[in-house]
Amino acid sequence: MSDIDKATVAKIARLARIRIEDDKLEPLAGELNGIMGWIEQLNEVNTDDIAPMASVVNAKLRWREDVVNDGDKQDSVLKNAPRAEYGFFAVPKVIE
Repeated sequence: MSDIDKATVAKIARLARIRIEDDKLEPLAGELNGIMGWIEQLNEVNTDDIAPMASVVNAKLRWREDVVNDGDKQDSVLKNAPRAEYGFFAVPKVIE
């Protein structure tokens, strides 16, 4: 495990554009080292026969029919637009 020191925390903060006071660098270095140690422990767990999952709960999604049930409101939606053209919202062109 590589130790994260104050200089590394200061560099990460600078790259992330986060202002961290000098007296906070040492405690943050300790916290990040603890997190890295926890990650190393997780890397030791054998997950070869474990299927990827999106949730720890074995739940099935309920499917519904894919139908339009509230459409045909183009005119009422475009009333909210500051400017509309050809049935769409019109916005100014942005060129950098």
